[in-house]
This record gives sequence, structure tokens and C-alpha cells, in this order.
Amino acid sequence: MQLNDDVHVLELPMVRDGQTRILNLTCILDPSEGPTLVDTGLPGQLEAITTALADAGVGLRDLRRIVLTHQDVDHVGSLPDLVEATGARVLASEVEVPYIDGTERPRYDRPEFLQAFPQMAGFLDRMKRMRVDEALADGARLDIAGGVRAVATPGHTVGHLCLYLERTRTIIAGDALTAEEGRLQGPSPTATADMPTAARSVTRLAELDVDAIVCYHGGVVVDDAGGQLRRVAAELAP
Repeated sequence: MQLNDDVHVLELPMVRDGQTRILNLTCILDPSEGPTLVDTGLPGQLEAITTALADAGVGLRDLRRIVLTHQDVDHVGSLPDLVEATGARVLASEVEVPYIDGTERPRYDRPEFLQAFPQMAGFLDRMKRMRVDEALADGARLDIAGGVRAVATPGHTVGHLCLYLERTRTIIAGDALTAEEGRLQGPSPTATADMPTAARSVTRLAELDVDAIVCYHGGVVVDDAGGQLRRVAAELAP
């Protein structure tokens, strides 16, 4: 789905608890700097990602960089396969890097997380050590698509980040926000490590000038996106 001149949303199916759910990856387009993929789905989804990129007019070998919003297995799962197939550079929050490159144990490999989400256990033996080429600090700016800014949004995980596309006023929200049929919602309480911190992160996002939001779980929000974001921030405020 083409959201605007700079963004394609790639819809990947995921079967969980017998139901098919959609992961909403994002491809940022830039004619001179090449395309950027945000997040990489589950392990084993390289073929589906390749097909979705092709639908957006992007060949797999065209991919220049991959940005990870955070460490969770449904966001980093196909990263090793994508890097091997494309040679793309990998960027992630400086706080999340140790959990992605294997220096620290990621939360999806911890007993308390697997107890809450036992369906994820089957993916562990398919995960590989993953390199990160560039650590992104809060406020780091990528010179692509009119300027893309990293916004630290901890709470869902300790170093979760969102991306803000300045030209199109688009937030790529990762799991900092969710949505259902175009209605914006807060982060999932059951999947969020620290809800008070996540709520403060939403308040920070609400300070941005926003026309569109892409939620990894729930898809695109465009109807009064800024107003909806301010509503969610108010609902989450203590």
C-alpha cells in the first residue's frame, strides 16, 4: 500500500493462535539514496518480504539500509536473511543494539516473556547473531526522503524508537502505538515492559506535527492522525 510519495506499507501475514494477523513493515523510498526497510518480520519471512517489496517497485538487491525499531522477534526475525540477500546496512537504537547483536539476552529469549507468549518459543532456534552497522541516538537524522528523525520512545522495550518523516509528517510507530481499523490506540499493555514510560513516550510523539501514523500492529492511521495521537496521549496520562 502506497501511503504517500515517500512511504509504502508492506503487509505481511502472521498466523498466531490460529488467527492470521498482519505485520505492517514500512519501506521508505528515496530516488537518490535508495530504499530503506523498517523492521523485518518473523524468521522465515524473506520470501514474503521480497514479494511485498516487489509490489512497491523495489527489488531485493535495491535495498540500501534496514532500520529496526526494537529487539522483538517479530521485528528482527528475518534480518539475517535480508542482510545476506541484500548487503544492506543495519541501523538501530543505541540502547537496543546489545539485545540485537547478542551482547545481551533479548527479552524474547527470557523465561517470563516466553511464559506470556509461548508461541514465540518456536522461533528461538531460527534466530542468529545479528550485526548492527550504525547505532542511532535520540534525535539522529537520516538524510533520506526529506529527512527522517529517530525519536526515542522507550517503554515497550527499553530502547524502542520511532521514525518521523519530516517532509510527509509521518510517524513510523513500531509498537509504541497500535491501531484498529484506522482508530489509533496506545501500546499493548500485555506486550509492553513499562507502561508509564511508554505513556510518556506517546506524549512526546503527540508534540510532533503529524499527518499519518504507521502502526506495526494495526496499520495506517490518517484520519485526523495528529488529533487522534493527542487523544491517546491524554487517555494514557496519569
